[in-house]
Amino acid sequence: MYKVLSCLMLIGIIIFSGCGPSKQVTRIDSDTVVDLSGRWNDTDSRMVAENMIADCLSHIWINNHNKSSGERPVVIVGGIRNKSTEHIPTQTFIGDIERAFVNSGKVEVVASSSERSELREERADQSENAAIETIKQMGREEGADYMLTGEINTIEDREGGKQIVFYQTDLTLTNIESNIKVWIGEKEIKKFIGKGKFKL
Repeated sequence: MYKVLSCLMLIGIIIFSGCGPSKQVTRIDSDTVVDLSGRWNDTDSRMVAENMIADCLSHIWINNHNKSSGERPVVIVGGIRNKSTEHIPTQTFIGDIERAFVNSGKVEVVASSSERSELREERADQSENAAIETIKQMGREEGADYMLTGEINTIEDREGGKQIVFYQTDLTLTNIESNIKVWIGEKEIKKFIGKGKFKL
């Protein structure tokens, strides 16, 4: 009798759990702006990167470089530090920055240090295993003229279940040879998180 009751209870639990509310998944366009939590998201990353790189490439440094060298500047994206109060995938942000640089057609972008290590391993492997006419030579890497670095900070203000989050992204482009900063940019995002519409 005890075994029968146990089996019936187990069956009931399985049936009950199977009748619970199910999740509904809807595919949306990747460019759609969706702010569920109010935290930094893919839209913020892409928008900040595109706006800041457009500003960077509109300043006098790039014209000065083109006049002095006759070639497009070569840029490497260095470290972007997350000094905010939340987790921000800085590698995704770096990818958005590199994409904005490359798509502009105004600069050349070289691989990061970690990517270069992988490429060097591939060239070393080619020197031993690839056909001679297809081997890519060592010591032919393009040296960067400028390095872009920066950080993301946040300031938060909370009161009565409402919250305002202020994001500030600072980027600096520096001449690698001279250490001269040729461009400094700043982009701010302010978000209100709470029930209903924000009223001044």
